Amino acid sequence: MLFVTAAWGACFVAIEWGLRDAPVLWFAALRGLVAGVALLLLAGAQRRPAPPGLRVWGQITLLGLVNVTIAFAAMFAGVAGLATGTAAVLANAQPLLILLPAWWLYGEALSRRTVMAMVFGFAGLVLVAVPGGGGEGAVLSLTAATAITAGTLLSRRLGGLDVIVTTGWHFVIGGVAGAALAAAVEGAPLIAWTPRFVAVLGFLSLIGTAAAFVVWFTEVQRSRLDQLSAWTFLTPVFGIALAALVLGERPDGWTAIGLFTVLVALWIILRPQSAGSADADEAL
Repeated sequence: MLFVTAAWGACFVAIEWGLRDAPVLWFAALRGLVAGVALLLLAGAQRRPAPPGLRVWGQITLLGLVNVTIAFAAMFAGVAGLATGTAAVLANAQPLLILLPAWWLYGEALSRRTVMAMVFGFAGLVLVAVPGGGGEGAVLSLTAATAITAGTLLSRRLGGLDVIVTTGWHFVIGGVAGAALAAAVEGAPLIAWTPRFVAVLGFLSLIGTAAAFVVWFTEVQRSRLDQLSAWTFLTPVFGIALAALVLGERPDGWTAIGLFTVLVALWIILRPQSAGSADADEAL
């Protein structure tokens, strides 16, 4: 999860760079398409089995539309309208958004400690986000967080399928739909294929998307969703640190306090419980 969160945090800096050479929606669609094609080429070389049945293909299609078409478009548009660090914070509200659905859909009982720590962590994210402003960019970033949360919940239902094949096809389907949306909204793709853009697209698609999501979907099948999604609190921490280092976006005092709050919340959620404290911390 350190790899996943570091890769996703770096994606926000990569998006900021790439938007200098490509329009928002076409860039988002390319991210999904390149990642999906790369994974399907790998799956074909390794002779991995294709998904069986129309029902499964329907689920993969829905996952692609939610987790790629909607999430990526909203995420990229949010980065275009906000400071990079702020967009990274708001687009990673998944730990709080996933609590009740994970309990309702998969019976993952919530402890008081987990709920309080999640709220505490989200308060830290708010402290980070407030100095960056709000408006349409904030709404779009929160839309991305909601779509990614829905994608995580949907991916849990695809257990037993080959993760590389499933992940690859959902990226291709979502990317094709994203390209159709881009064509309708932005017209023909006016992209400057500079060495910088090619390098950014390569990192974003292969490392931050293909590799990171294969790991993420693998962990989704075998981990509690509340504890797994809590790790994504680290994504904006990496994003803000890299934005400060690479883009010169200097965090202020409130940002530092918010980041410290996020790290404390993550430590509370992930630290092991003793038998006595587990009994005292009864499920809600």
